[in-house]
Amino acid sequence: MSEDEDLVVSAMAINVTIPEALRWNDSRRGQEFRLDTLNVRMLPDGHLAAKAYGRPVEGGRGAYVSFTVPDRPELAALISAAGDRAADRWAGHQGLQ
Repeated sequence: MSEDEDLVVSAMAINVTIPEALRWNDSRRGQEFRLDTLNVRMLPDGHLAAKAYGRPVEGGRGAYVSFTVPDRPELAALISAAGDRAADRWAGHQGLQ
């Protein structure tokens, strides 16, 4: 890639395991889900956005469904810390292997 070309990064996202103590349940269409993973994206303006994902509590082959992350300080802190950790790891990348 030459210096004259614009490099467009359209998305930066990380997956974060929610610690057991911070996990919660939510329901959709009468089915209860246990939320255990966050997908955190960096928006073009530098802010972070997150969705929570989980599987049906009853098990089975249910879909991996996304939910809004509740407005809880401990979850906001987890998302912020995950963004910081990802930034450190990206800054230290060693190129394509």
